[in-house]
Amino acid sequence: MDRWTEIELFVQVAETGSLSRAAELLNLSNASASRHLAALEARLGVRLVERNTRRLYLTETGQEFFQRSRTILSDLRDAESTVNAAALNPSGVLRITASLSFSMHHIAPLLRGYTDRYPNVSVHVEAANRYLDIIDNNIDVAIRNREVEPDSNITIRRLAGTRRILVASPAYLSRHGVPRDVNDLHRHKLLIYTHANNPNELRFTRGDGQQTVHIKGLLESNDGQILRAAALDGMGILIQPSYIVYDDIVAGRLVPMLDDWDLPRLTVNLAYPSRKHLSAKVRTFIDFMAAHFEKMDYERKWTGRFRLE
Repeated sequence: MDRWTEIELFVQVAETGSLSRAAELLNLSNASASRHLAALEARLGVRLVERNTRRLYLTETGQEFFQRSRTILSDLRDAESTVNAAALNPSGVLRITASLSFSMHHIAPLLRGYTDRYPNVSVHVEAANRYLDIIDNNIDVAIRNREVEPDSNITIRRLAGTRRILVASPAYLSRHGVPRDVNDLHRHKLLIYTHANNPNELRFTRGDGQQTVHIKGLLESNDGQILRAAALDGMGILIQPSYIVYDDIVAGRLVPMLDDWDLPRLTVNLAYPSRKHLSAKVRTFIDFMAAHFEKMDYERKWTGRFRLE
C-alpha cells in the first residue's frame, strides 16, 4: 500500500512541480510527503528529485521513472473504472432456481423490475421442486426452505419466516364442514405435498400441547401448484406455506382453518456460492430480493394468524 502512495506522490510532484501541492492533493502532511518520497528513493537506490531554494526538478532517472509510473497509474485507474462500471451495470446470465410455486408467486413478478433496472442481465429461472446442486448446475442463486446446506462453500441469507397452514375453498367447506379439531381431519379429503418432510404426518403444537395426526391424501403431488389448483376447485384441504396461499386467503378464494394450531415453520432463504467478491449480477439480485421482502413485510404477513369466523 505504501508503495502505491509513494508512486502516486512522486507522479504528483513531477506534474505539479511542488512537494507541498502534491501533499495537498493526496491529503498528506508535508512531513509525511517528504518521508514517502525519501522512502521511494531509498528503496530504488537512486535520486529522483533534485531540490534547490527556488525550484524542484526531476533527475534524468526521475524523468524515465515518471513516464513509466504515470502509465502504470493510468492503467490502474482505467482498470478500476472498468470494474466500477461493471458493478454499477452488471451483465451476463443470472441463473436462479426455486420451486415452481415460489418462482410463479415471488420471482416472476419481480423480473420486470429487476431487468428494467439492470438491462444487461438476462435471467434464466430453473423451476424445480427439488434442491439442485448449486455448483454442479452452475446456479447463481437458489431460493430454499432449508436452513443448512451440506456444502460449506454455500452461503445462506435469510429472507423471511413462514407458517404452514391448512386451507380449503368455501365450496369445499360448505359441502364437508369446517374441522374444529385436528382429529377431525381424518374425515376430510386432504391434498398432500409429497416433498414435505414426513408428508403423511402432521405435527401440531398449541401452547404447551402437541398432537400428531397421520393422514392419507385424496390427491398427492410433488408440485404445489397442482395441489393449489385442486384446492381452489374444491377438492379438499391443502397444507402449504403461507407464501403460496396468502393472496388466495386475502382474496377469499381459500379459507384458513385450525389456525390456533401451528405446524413446523419454514424459512425462505437465498443460497449462493461463497465468494470473497460476489459478481455484480448476483449481488444486485440478492439486494433486490431482500429489499422487496422487507418492503412487502412478508415476515409479518406469513407468520401472522388469520381471524377465523
